[in-house]
Amino acid sequence: MNELEIMESEILELLQKHANNEYAKNALAPWIAKTSIKMGHLYSDLGLASRREMGKLMTHNFISLAKLKPETMRWKRYLYNCIGKTAPACATCTDINNCLKCSLG
Repeated sequence: MNELEIMESEILELLQKHANNEYAKNALAPWIAKTSIKMGHLYSDLGLASRREMGKLMTHNFISLAKLKPETMRWKRYLYNCIGKTAPACATCTDINNCLKCSLG
């Protein structure tokens, strides 16, 4: 497995651990994990219109994880922090100054 596949697998495991139901565990978690390794913002790569929609999706389907997330941190950054890694997109992100405690900022 290459590094991206490892990170995707770790994000998947994290999401599945916190899934509210079987749909979130078996449909949403793999989709979000696969999308999280892309280079854009997670909400837009998922086809969502805003970060607010992303928050609703995560709160509705992964409530225990959503409750632990700092309010001002972006979802992608938070997920990768949870697994102790830096998201692949962070190296080239142009919005780093708006990402809470980003190590690249």
